[in-house]
Amino acid sequence: MSEGKAKASTVAKNKYNAKAYDSLRVVVKKGRKAEIQAHAKARGESLNGFVNRAIDEAIQRDKQSESEAGQ
Repeated sequence: MSEGKAKASTVAKNKYNAKAYDSLRVVVKKGRKAEIQAHAKARGESLNGFVNRAIDEAIQRDKQSESEAGQ
């Protein structure tokens, strides 16, 4: 693959990602990243997939707790 073509495809991917996704930067203590990656891998998930699932589950739990507290 030519260098120019690789750069054009990278530019196109970056443009799409900027349009379609928001990004977050998560900071963890040294060594914790490897622990989280290993956990995700053991469950057949990517690091990003695991983080998104963890966020979704936390939001769902919080909403359920708020709902139960309001009853």
